[in-house]
Amino acid sequence: MSTPVANPRQARYRAYEHVSERLAPVVAGLWLVAYALPVLQPELPGAVRTACHVVRTGVWAAFGVDYLLRLSLSGHRLRFFVTHPLDLLLLLLPMLQPLRLLRIVTVLRLLNQRAGTRLRGRVGLYVTASTILIGFSAACAVLEAERPAPGATITTFGEALWWVVTTITTVGYGDFAPVTTTGRVVAVGLMLSGIALVGVVTGSLASWFLDEVRDSSGQDAEATRADVAELAAEVRRLREQLAAQEAAGG
Repeated sequence: MSTPVANPRQARYRAYEHVSERLAPVVAGLWLVAYALPVLQPELPGAVRTACHVVRTGVWAAFGVDYLLRLSLSGHRLRFFVTHPLDLLLLLLPMLQPLRLLRIVTVLRLLNQRAGTRLRGRVGLYVTASTILIGFSAACAVLEAERPAPGATITTFGEALWWVVTTITTVGYGDFAPVTTTGRVVAVGLMLSGIALVGVVTGSLASWFLDEVRDSSGQDAEATRADVAELAAEVRRLREQLAAQEAAGG
């Protein structure tokens, strides 16, 4: 039987995806640095701020080219268009450009593929990396929005981080709260992310406990079967001894 020949377009698409998935984390990391640096250091020289703006714009354009290439190589453009609405939305709405950081999940997928076979290890890695990424990005975003606002309580990165921790863990002390519309939008996204992360952590812990109980039950059952087998062997030896004594006495 002859081996079916792969579609050349599909082969090119898979080859491009293979390269893109490895370059995307690097490019997204550059975007994160170029975005966070002016926020964390508002007194940067004008040339540095301009360079950061150029990097952010270049990254946005690079992801636009990436989208068009994947659309062209997919072979099913309508299906690709329907199944990737968020990618197109983030390209058409520059005001949502910080959400391009979602491309960094490619790093997590690659780490997942190279991780061990135990699901809990991959989930733990994913949750840890996602929490750090989301928390840092949210702290920068809320600080950028709140710092120049009149009556703002979040004016330093330390206060922004504290607000992120209390929000993402659903504690919400209320000592710091955004007063701008942008800050509140960030807060809503962080709250939803916190609920999702707490759910993943809870589910992972529940799975771990169930596995431990199942392993313990299996070990107990195995030990019980071994004890029963040993007892049965002892009973057989006693019967054989009794039968031998009766035969000798007879």
